Amino acid sequence: MANLPRHCEEQSDEASQKTVEPRLRFPEFRGEEGWEMRILGEQGEFLSSLTGKSAQHFGVGSAKFITYMNVFSNTFTDMTSLGTVDIAEDESQNTVACGDILFTVSSETPEEAGMSSVVLQEISNCYLNSFCTLFRFAKEKRPNPHFLGYLMRQPLVRSYFGERAQGSTRFNLSKTVFRELSFAVPTTAEQQKIADCLTSLDEVIAAQGQKVETLKTYKRGLMQQLFPREGETIPRLRFPEFHDAPEWEEVPLGELFDTKSGGTPDRAKKEYWSGSIPWVTTSLVDFNIITNAEEFISKSGLENSSAKIFPRNTILIAMYGQGKTRGKIALLGISATTNQACAAILPRSDIAPFFVFTNLCGRYDEIRALSNSGGQENLSQDLIRQLPFRYPKDTEEQSKIADCLSTIDSRITAESEKFDALKTHKKSLMQQLFPTLNLENS
Repeated sequence: MANLPRHCEEQSDEASQKTVEPRLRFPEFRGEEGWEMRILGEQGEFLSSLTGKSAQHFGVGSAKFITYMNVFSNTFTDMTSLGTVDIAEDESQNTVACGDILFTVSSETPEEAGMSSVVLQEISNCYLNSFCTLFRFAKEKRPNPHFLGYLMRQPLVRSYFGERAQGSTRFNLSKTVFRELSFAVPTTAEQQKIADCLTSLDEVIAAQGQKVETLKTYKRGLMQQLFPREGETIPRLRFPEFHDAPEWEEVPLGELFDTKSGGTPDRAKKEYWSGSIPWVTTSLVDFNIITNAEEFISKSGLENSSAKIFPRNTILIAMYGQGKTRGKIALLGISATTNQACAAILPRSDIAPFFVFTNLCGRYDEIRALSNSGGQENLSQDLIRQLPFRYPKDTEEQSKIADCLSTIDSRITAESEKFDALKTHKKSLMQQLFPTLNLENS
């Protein structure tokens, strides 16, 4: 990561104020003129995406189409992940072409509006979904497609679209906003250099992301071996010193542990909040060890509500929440209070807390399926207490399993931090590789 910026040298503040040029420039382009300012609407034309199609036309036919999520998620369109659509021979529809830039026009938040994706290869009989728009550069004005992809995802462009998105439940961008987008481009040679630099960094980021996913896959596979499967009382993989140990016990979770839920102090009473007692909600429960809270309640808030302080090593299960939150697990690394959406499984001295945590994390799908049996697609204290729990009575075997998985978790955390650092580095690098003045007056 550290060697990538060596290709570039930082320009003086004085120079960056006089011309439209980046703060960071490759040595061979120092002293050249500033980048040329352009207006998107003057560089080509917008073409309509698919029209006149209903649900029955998708998933069938021989034509391909680029989905909304393909545009939203990829700087460069993933041509291996296309949908199918039925297009009649006499229809007048615009196909996509190499060098086209695709934009989302609608999103759930302003920050996600106007996500772009550049088509890097020719593909016949391929169209764009109707929730996106297509811009095609005039041939003589088209930038390097790889450079263009990074240009349109740079922080400054993202801010431009985010500030202009209009709506309440969904946020939309008008064609005028797209047309008035101003940007700057350097010479063809400098475009290629920037594209090569960022492409190389993307390859490093992708490799690091794959390393993280490989470790997670390895952990999931190991957990399937270290814990007995449903209907079994002995794991398929057991440490040598426990080969002759007794079979694992299976009892309902509620017969082993005390389970409780928390509560929320009255939000209208300011004196109940901004205290020193950590308050944890389901938003923090994500197969993790919670070591800090985002909110804190006061002693009076605790005393005048159903909130309770749960000790360190308490297991939390999200009983309900948006998306896939329901059924997620966390281990308290601090003493904290929780809201009523969390079920707290209190620790016992004869069962290792991290063993319980990893045991339940590996049963996320089972726990979510259990919630559906309640009729409301939510968990409850009763449902959680009924959950069968398998464990060895020997605390040494519990600890051995916990230590093994903890070691892998530490490796995953370390590699994930490297992954995040690379992404942060890329964002910072892009802020310097592209001019920062080109949108000030837009």
